[in-house]
Amino acid sequence: MTQSRELADEYLRLGGQRKAKVDDNIVNVRQWDDEPAEAERFWSENIAPLDDRSRREVELLLPSINAL
Repeated sequence: MTQSRELADEYLRLGGQRKAKVDDNIVNVRQWDDEPAEAERFWSENIAPLDDRSRREVELLLPSINAL
């Protein structure tokens, strides 16, 4: 298991609600619903500070809005 997978899995386990949006190889994260404070804190402390490439790897492992 990669570090990106571990971070994404832990974020989702904590109730994270962000979804990945991929358009023309550009990855964005969307959030429509409130998420538990613990998930928000985990994102802020462990994922947001990552360099762009590492954060993109985590974001690509989140559920995708493209599949909805």
